[in-house]
Amino acid sequence: MEAGAIPSFYKKKPEDGSISNRVQKLAKYRFLKKQSELLLNADDLDAMWVCLRENCVIDDATGAEKMNYEDFCHIATVCTEQIGQKCKRFFSPSNFMKFEKDDSGRIAILPFYLYVMRTVSLTQARIDMSELDEDSDGFLQPHEMEAYIRGLIPNLAQLRDMPSAFVQMYCRIAARKFFFFCDPHRRGKACIKKVLLSNCLQELMELHQESEEEVTDTEQAENWFSLTSAQRICDMFLALDKDTNGTLSKQELKEYADGTLTDIFIERVFDEHVRRSKVGGGNSREMDFESFLDFVLALENKDTPEGLTYLFRCLDLNGRGFLTTADIHTLFRDVHQKWIEGGNYELCIEDVRDEIWDMVKPADPLRIALTDLLSCKQGGTIASMLIDVRGFWAHDNRENLLQEEEEQVEEA
Repeated sequence: MEAGAIPSFYKKKPEDGSISNRVQKLAKYRFLKKQSELLLNADDLDAMWVCLRENCVIDDATGAEKMNYEDFCHIATVCTEQIGQKCKRFFSPSNFMKFEKDDSGRIAILPFYLYVMRTVSLTQARIDMSELDEDSDGFLQPHEMEAYIRGLIPNLAQLRDMPSAFVQMYCRIAARKFFFFCDPHRRGKACIKKVLLSNCLQELMELHQESEEEVTDTEQAENWFSLTSAQRICDMFLALDKDTNGTLSKQELKEYADGTLTDIFIERVFDEHVRRSKVGGGNSREMDFESFLDFVLALENKDTPEGLTYLFRCLDLNGRGFLTTADIHTLFRDVHQKWIEGGNYELCIEDVRDEIWDMVKPADPLRIALTDLLSCKQGGTIASMLIDVRGFWAHDNRENLLQEEEEQVEEA
């Protein structure tokens, strides 16, 4: 390269079917196969657990099974003899130092074993996702993520009895949560590393629990990936879609949550998060199923940075990146109207506005930025107060609701 020449930062990907493309796929296949062979299988993990229990000591005070560093090294030798070299990497000095030690310098065997299991599980997940990553760029597109989830269904105890006709719809619903949280810029692809570290994957893996008695109805409803939740979302969309055209108009979406969301919020959702339809000269806007899933995810995860970012774009009426007292007044005016229509007592909008300012304590006293809502730890509550009359009612009655919850806990 000549001095002063701009280096190449983009290399065209090899065409499908070309020699370079086939070599690349073969190399990827062999690499992933080798990595898979280095993983501990279920029998290996069982053998390691037996080895840990047979060579540990019992803490007289707590009854916990523990090991010191000498025990740790001895177990490493025994496991290597029984399982092979592939378990050796877990018994490094640095791994021993990761765990909490008692006064005698011993660590509990259970946290160590759970660490091994989680590492194996995440590595297997990364291999499985990498196999589906068609262009090998470290990102999954929606159809690739759906294929990954489809492959997991037979291994997840709570999804085994899923009707075959619902599998495709379930995969769409499940995959959307990964993209909502792992694709913040909506580029249509999620980073595999980010997916592996996300709470979404952990939530999905909770469906491994075998016994129905281990999982309450409430837990099933709260887990986005449960069959109960997926069917609820699907039924909700179908109930709102009065004209059965597969999309939702503004009028149809206003019926969401029994019509407690404000009209101005619905308008802003369509302005910020719904693309113009190609039908009807590009003037009509209707919400498709994917956009509806984002909408539900934002409302059900208002306290997360991703959910609050989605909602803040709707609250920011003028797209300036901050809210003023005038914005708060405009937004709450619709909530106030629904509040009065519901037969509640009269309230002063200015008092609510001042209360919100006291809750946020923004860095700039004249404006509220997204960073202020995130740092005050009450952003989800404030968003609810401004878009949903039921959310404001919950805030207004928070002391009574808290007392009822405490009484229910005492009764239980």
